[in-house]
Amino acid sequence: MEWNVNNAFKTYKELEPKAMMDMTLVPHSDPIDIGLGSSDKANSVPPKRKKTMTSVYLKYFETAPDSKTRKCKFCGQSYSIATATGNLGRHLTNRHPGYDKAADVVTSSSVPQTPPVVVKQSQSQSKAPQLDYDHLNWLVLKWLALSSLPPSTVDETWLGNSFKFLNPSIQLWPAKKYKAILHEVFRSMRGDVKTSLEHIQSKVSVTLSFWNSYENIFYMSVTGQWIDENWSSHRLLLDICRIPYPSGGSEIYNSLLKVLKIYAIEDRVLCCTHDNSQNAILACHSLKEYLDAQKVLPFCYIPCAAQTLNDIIDEGLATIKPIISKVREFTQELNTSTELSDDFIQLTTAYHEGNWKLPIDASSRWSGNYQMVNILCKASKSLDSVIRKNEDALENRMILSSVEKNAVNIVHNYLDLDSFHRTTNDMCTNKDLTVGLALLFMDNISEMITTCQKSCHNPDWLRTCAESMAQKARSYNTQVCNVFTYITAILDPRIKTEYIPETINLESYIDEARNHFIRNYSSTHFTSSMSSGYRPQEIDEGGAGGGGNISFAEEIARRKRRGSMSNNVVDELTQYLSESIAPMQTDVLDWWKVNSGRYPRLSNMARDFLAVQATSAAPEEIFCGKGEEIDKQKYCMPHDSTQSVICIRSWIEAGMKLKYKCSEIDYERLMELAANVAADNSAGGLEKSQHR
Repeated sequence: MEWNVNNAFKTYKELEPKAMMDMTLVPHSDPIDIGLGSSDKANSVPPKRKKTMTSVYLKYFETAPDSKTRKCKFCGQSYSIATATGNLGRHLTNRHPGYDKAADVVTSSSVPQTPPVVVKQSQSQSKAPQLDYDHLNWLVLKWLALSSLPPSTVDETWLGNSFKFLNPSIQLWPAKKYKAILHEVFRSMRGDVKTSLEHIQSKVSVTLSFWNSYENIFYMSVTGQWIDENWSSHRLLLDICRIPYPSGGSEIYNSLLKVLKIYAIEDRVLCCTHDNSQNAILACHSLKEYLDAQKVLPFCYIPCAAQTLNDIIDEGLATIKPIISKVREFTQELNTSTELSDDFIQLTTAYHEGNWKLPIDASSRWSGNYQMVNILCKASKSLDSVIRKNEDALENRMILSSVEKNAVNIVHNYLDLDSFHRTTNDMCTNKDLTVGLALLFMDNISEMITTCQKSCHNPDWLRTCAESMAQKARSYNTQVCNVFTYITAILDPRIKTEYIPETINLESYIDEARNHFIRNYSSTHFTSSMSSGYRPQEIDEGGAGGGGNISFAEEIARRKRRGSMSNNVVDELTQYLSESIAPMQTDVLDWWKVNSGRYPRLSNMARDFLAVQATSAAPEEIFCGKGEEIDKQKYCMPHDSTQSVICIRSWIEAGMKLKYKCSEIDYERLMELAANVAADNSAGGLEKSQHR
């Protein structure tokens, strides 16, 4: 019984005409023929063979331009033009079994820019199934995007050989074509991103992150966040920018402003959260100057709380990093060796040193460093026993001295690393990590560091570490000490003014916050004008700014209405702050959704400010091993694919459909057809085996 994995990508002529019409996934106006077929082509009749083609075998061979040789379209084997057709048939039978089940037209591997086309066979033709390898190519393209792999991956010899093993006639697109199509998919999908941003009724906040590739190219990702009218939070990657040399604040600013203008949101950006680097701070400062000069609504920028906390922890671990490296090396051996892991588990059980689940996180992120310290402090006997038992295999390089063990224990106890771990874990798992909650976490960290500094029992080297940690914390507190961060924090019903850190809870801020509410959110025109980047100062212009001639009485009436509305805003804010704070487990957006009727204007402010992000990247990418995998993928991406591949992946993961020239690629339909074909082939194979 013959078995052919490629049958999963066949389409049969028995499919109903409508089903075949559904396979129209992209238009055929593309100069690069992607071979998915339009409805016109699907219903067209294949061209008649010339009279000179007297053998059914000739359609599987391509005549050379000099008319002296014929080349096999499957493998490229050449034969003299005088070769008997019987020999051509034997070649097909011996080298390409099942060739007769292929489509009427098979594209030569020598012409990769013209892949096979889905052609619906007429009822008078043979009922043999038709192969369509472009379906496979579109699946490969989505695999490349979702796996963050460069198009050059398809040029790997053994990947091609693996497909050839399944079916010698499989034709993968060349890497150049995958790259071109990915760029076109990127342009099409970016159009959808633009459209979605055009309909946003609230302000947008952005976050920035940076990295270097293996080609030493400096990149910046720009991500937008907003909250819609139904109080659903949205996060969408806007672009990946290549920052030109020397990659300083000026270059970052120009690239960022270009992205904001592409999406026409430069007058709707409320805040930018950066990664704490000096160049990013300079770029954000330049952007603020530009936006202030344009007289749009106030703009602010804040540092990433997670990155700051990670830097603080690194300072605390600085003196014991070499010791941690030793334990990490042992842990990596432990994770890969069954013998070592069995010994370790048995000994920890015997010594009552906890239950350890393997593999243990040995990443270089904080999560891995914490586990290394944990092993040394909580499973010290088991660690020593396993190392000494396997001294020869481990080459004696992992044995720790009593001084090293003592240093790790001091850091663990006096810096209270368990509390640091709980804080970072909460930041990673809390789906409502607002700026207010991040300030609460960071304030607690500052108190812990201060306690360590004041303890007279700590050695001098630990006090030095604590002072370095305190400097990082003070820098963060200085950068977030502004009225806009204050407003963002108090609009979290779990925080309000009760849990605002003293460093930011200034008396003047509450008055500034009220003035900001009155100035920007008191107008009845607020809701209707937001979509076009509202400017309250224009709305407040009585006669000239209002457009058209109005009476003096109407001007007086307008001023009265504005004064009344201003009082309502103050009343809303006062009432909101006077009520008890919500429990920490409260869903912040749900709370505002329920209470927006009570606070109609304040809720508009909340929608804008609660979109401000406390971190420039997801906390788990900064603290956990997941971030290492993401960094590796970014580092290895070549410059000609970085933007398209990373953006397409992010947009697909956000729920957007993969599109080519504004036409959706219907992967669900494609896989449905593949499943039907596989089921038909399975039934046909069973029937054939029963007849044997």
